Amino acid sequence: MKDQSIWYLENIDVSNIFCQNKMADSHDAHTYKTFKRNEYIYLPEQSSDKIYFIADGRIKVGTYNESGKEITKALLNKGDVFGELAIIGESTRRDFAVALENSDICVIDADKMKDLMKDHNNVSLFFMKLMGSKVLEMEQRLESLVFKDSRTRIIEYLLEMVEKRGQRVGYEWVVRNFITHQEIANLTATSRQTVTTILNELRTKNILTFNRKRLLVRDLDELKKEAA
Repeated sequence: MKDQSIWYLENIDVSNIFCQNKMADSHDAHTYKTFKRNEYIYLPEQSSDKIYFIADGRIKVGTYNESGKEITKALLNKGDVFGELAIIGESTRRDFAVALENSDICVIDADKMKDLMKDHNNVSLFFMKLMGSKVLEMEQRLESLVFKDSRTRIIEYLLEMVEKRGQRVGYEWVVRNFITHQEIANLTATSRQTVTTILNELRTKNILTFNRKRLLVRDLDELKKEAA
């Protein structure tokens, strides 16, 4: 399965763009920072003037509804970029970003990134594809919520994880740093109990197995059939 990460498709060294100097001074445009587990990178209503690249770790991006319930928008991993709305006019954050584990983040000022985009067409293309990809993902999630049942949504999310992060090992596929059942439930608008039930069902059928550290898909074709 081909890695669908858009920066690989364009052969852009994103880490070099964001992390030109890991020991950069805090006043420099590029800053390398470590966020501890459960530490917030930013919160709603805070100034939106930075863009972030995950050098290592995991980040959750989410928001809150009117009743204060948390809604997960994305779970991001090493190599992902977030906070990009800062370059297209967002003045204050509408969501939050929090570290799910100790994470190393490269930070760049939005104004500096705009200058880079003016000078380098490949950087502009990268962000165009990044934003287009996220819009497409949100549209697909909305369609899934409207037209598909909870079981299908959960299985399709597992397939998405394999497509984006899976590594082939013989005839099997492994996804490391497997997320919690509650996180899957948040992303698929289901319940933790439903996620657990379906994962156990797929394990009983010997289609996959899992623990806290990894998801192992033993038969990808059968998993696709379960979604269909």
